[in-house]
Amino acid sequence: MESDSRPRLTRRRLLTAGGGLVAAGAVGAGGYALGRQTTTAETGAAPAGGQIHQFATRADLRVPVVSVTVSGAPTPGMTFLTPAAGAGGRGPLIVDDTGAPVWFRQVSGPAEVAVDLRVQTLADEPVLTWWEGVIAPGLGVGAGEFVIADTSYREITRIRADGAVPADQHDFVLTDRGTALFFVYEPVSADLSAVGGVADGALYDGVIQEVDIETGEAVLRWQARDHVDLAESYAPVPTGEQGRRPYDFFHANSVAVDHDDHLLVSARHTWTIYKIDRSTGEVRWRLGGKRGDFAIAPGAEFSWQHDARRRADGTLGLFDNRAGITTEADQSRGLILAVDESARTVAPVRELLYPEPALAPTQGGVQELAGGASFVGWGQQPYFSEHAADGSVRLAGRLPADNGSYRAYRFGWSGRPTDQPAVAVRAGSGAAVTVHVSWNGATEVASWQVRGGPQPDRLAVLGEADRTGFETAITVGGPLAFVVADALDGTGRPLASSPVVPVPPPTADE
Repeated sequence: MESDSRPRLTRRRLLTAGGGLVAAGAVGAGGYALGRQTTTAETGAAPAGGQIHQFATRADLRVPVVSVTVSGAPTPGMTFLTPAAGAGGRGPLIVDDTGAPVWFRQVSGPAEVAVDLRVQTLADEPVLTWWEGVIAPGLGVGAGEFVIADTSYREITRIRADGAVPADQHDFVLTDRGTALFFVYEPVSADLSAVGGVADGALYDGVIQEVDIETGEAVLRWQARDHVDLAESYAPVPTGEQGRRPYDFFHANSVAVDHDDHLLVSARHTWTIYKIDRSTGEVRWRLGGKRGDFAIAPGAEFSWQHDARRRADGTLGLFDNRAGITTEADQSRGLILAVDESARTVAPVRELLYPEPALAPTQGGVQELAGGASFVGWGQQPYFSEHAADGSVRLAGRLPADNGSYRAYRFGWSGRPTDQPAVAVRAGSGAAVTVHVSWNGATEVASWQVRGGPQPDRLAVLGEADRTGFETAITVGGPLAFVVADALDGTGRPLASSPVVPVPPPTADE
């Protein structure tokens, strides 16, 4: 395993490369089943307004309702989710602090899902990244590809694995080398007799790939089976009628570039964080699990974990599920650890808990925010929360009870779509006309202006209203034959206009 030195990637070089990594649709079998346990935090009424937003301007969007409670001063920004089941559509979703949608893109296909929407940096520019594909039910193994989109939500490229096996959904990290790190769950033949399985069995190998974004070429490949003994796993070996089902002994779910340029990898089924030498592929140390190299103080233990990342102060953050194939505690938690690599000791710094007990047997993540704060996505449970540096909750939110998001994030984001605002017009009683307007993904709109008149080229300003959530309704006087809506920024400057549309006649009941 060798690191790669190459010229610095620029946006111009990327965009002039011809989008060489655009791939065919995701392949694979099976669907995404989010069977979840109900906790006491889920027994209340459904979020106000029902489970799905209904918009006059965008009847094509089935956006799950998100409810948010703010009890402090959260980090400025928006919440990034990927609802994947239950009520509403599936796809990348950005919401504001009222829970109102800012941007939603519905994925196609009855079994396809989106996973892990976040903001990253590519060629010194902010981009959105997420995974699209299908996930095998009961296995959590994905087959798909990654999407990179610009601030106008246009796809820059799609990245897929180098080889016959599609990319898994569990992580996607853009590096300052112009590369992307992700996993492939590669089925391979294996003798499992040493751990109680069949001699002619199979396993899922946890493979890290690092791919050059511009060329699509693999620059690094690391295989768990070459460095991790099957006996490290806490997952039961398939036996009996399931004996030839691939043994998911490792189940990698996060990869990160550490402060010294080596890799940190979380493996759920071994309860271990591995530090991997980026040049040689050797495991430099194991944190947790059966072969851990660290003395772990009480309160720092973790199990079935996700999303291990180094934080700015040198601590390590992770989502401690504490449940999975077995249940080790009555609630999951975000966990911040002090890791002394020289003394090989680990101690707890703080735990992050949802306001009501929440046990998440799968998924989840902890994101570091400014000032030592953290944003926690509760995975299989439909929750997200922001915590101050002392662990106190200053924002809490949830999707509908039958939904969930693999991870959740908090980012500042400025989006300017390339399409026109959408408008829907209804003629009311008398001469009144109600204009509904929205612009999916626009973050600079402060207010909407309506113009109308008897002819498409004879339109005068009739009214203006502050933007209210995803869709704003403005009632103006008539009679009118045509209307158009203009998006205005905070200074009153026009950003874009909707199409000019005819005003329909009033319906019979109006």
